Amino acid sequence: MGSREGFLVTIKGHLVTLDSFYIGKFQVTQKEWLEVMGSNPSCFKGDNLPVEQVSWYDAIVYCNLLSIREGLTPCYSINGSSDPNHWGNIPTDENSTWNTVTCDWSANGYRLPTEAEWEYAARGGNKSKGYKYSGSNDIGQVAWYDGNSGSETHTVGTKHANELGIHDMSGNVWEWCWDWHDENYHGKSPESSPRGAASGSGRVLRGGSWDSGAGRYRVANRLYSDPDVRLFGDLGFRILRAVK
Repeated sequence: MGSREGFLVTIKGHLVTLDSFYIGKFQVTQKEWLEVMGSNPSCFKGDNLPVEQVSWYDAIVYCNLLSIREGLTPCYSINGSSDPNHWGNIPTDENSTWNTVTCDWSANGYRLPTEAEWEYAARGGNKSKGYKYSGSNDIGQVAWYDGNSGSETHTVGTKHANELGIHDMSGNVWEWCWDWHDENYHGKSPESSPRGAASGSGRVLRGGSWDSGAGRYRVANRLYSDPDVRLFGDLGFRILRAVK
């Protein structure tokens, strides 16, 4: 995990091991979002475009509602409840109560990937060929970025997949991860299934977006933002389930 190649914000290279998981082949689309949430917040509209203008808080609500819809055990709880209908309105500012959300790692429902899980998938897992970007050293093969996007998102899965058959882990929209951003955490994180710091300066984003420069797309690069933020057409996510 991480890289010794210095560019922007990165993690120093270190070895971690993970439990098995399933991760979305595509970023969550607007059609998928609308079916669960009932409205579409996206700037660039289209059923098969990635949903965007969603906050970290929005994403955890989606994960739990989708889990409940499919008869799975939700992962996230606030004040002891895993039903988002009991959490109140989704905050539009950073919220101390919502920041106490806990994750049941033993649950079989949907959740956001940890940084470690995200990076393992982006690198191509146990089939990794060591590419700089997710699936290639040629960014144009695998990513919609500021050099080819035309300043908008694109239908998921239209660029080449990585070694695991996963699309758009570089580019299109930034992807929320579970972890709090803490610059000091990864120097002392556990080697087995790291799940991030207990608190931090924001939630981690990975992968770059349609309006980012090429350096943002490296699989080790990181960004972070407050969990209430919904940037213009920029922030989306993909979902994960643990193997049970």
